[in-house]
Amino acid sequence: MTPIVTAAVLLAAVTHASWNALAHHITDKLVGFTLIGGGATLIGLLMAPFVPLPAAGAWPYLVASALIHIVYYVLLMASFKLGEFGQAYPIARGTAPLVVTVLAAVFVGEVPGGWQAAGVLVSCAGLTGLALWGLRSAGRRPDWTALGAALATGFSIAAYTVVDGLGVRASGSSMGYIVWLMILEGIAVPAYAWWRWRGEFAARLRPFALRGLIGAALSMTAYGLVLWAQTRAELAPISALRESSIIVGAVIGAVFFKERFGAPRIVAAGVMVAGIGLMLHAG
Repeated sequence: MTPIVTAAVLLAAVTHASWNALAHHITDKLVGFTLIGGGATLIGLLMAPFVPLPAAGAWPYLVASALIHIVYYVLLMASFKLGEFGQAYPIARGTAPLVVTVLAAVFVGEVPGGWQAAGVLVSCAGLTGLALWGLRSAGRRPDWTALGAALATGFSIAAYTVVDGLGVRASGSSMGYIVWLMILEGIAVPAYAWWRWRGEFAARLRPFALRGLIGAALSMTAYGLVLWAQTRAELAPISALRESSIIVGAVIGAVFFKERFGAPRIVAAGVMVAGIGLMLHAG
């Protein structure tokens, strides 16, 4: 975890929370994810002639990741529909780092060292605290359906993180991998929306087109930075560091969606920063 890799992943965290907030702000979640997925596919198609084609060994990972991403988008749409942004987003993102740590150790052979493991655990403690505060501050009993959707989203995040970590390393080009991943994963939701709405497709998307395209660019930038970082550092600390986007998401929820922030979230953010410091010490 060099300073350059750390800076790239932190920038990815900001851009990721931003596109998620844009998607949440669009009332019709299918409209939002159609624009973001379709926009990412369009950007990918425009970039494809100018980037290297991923190596043959990367394509099974690309196909698997695209399928997992489709599941992820469905679960994320459900999470945003059922729960508040400041509640669903931390739970979904906070579940992933520990699962990635286990999967990376089992399937990639990346067993974290002492400082690195401590950093991941401390960061996850901060993320968990933030998620639990999101549940508490809702002022009502937890919606277990929303909670289940958010947790399932976290497991899907962990799955595609490990698959893409292996795929981008086999691709020979992180840019080529992200471009083709965006092309493949972005098609499904717009295709479903086009089938569902038929003659109303353009009319439904037009009022939110600019917002959706900005979200698509942010989404592609966020994950492109993460994939580049995965070629230069281990998967577990990158996953934990990336989820500092939860802190950004909490701020966005408080400022733009008028959701409560509170002292416990400040403490959770401090714990997250301490975990980042431990991971940097390990690097």
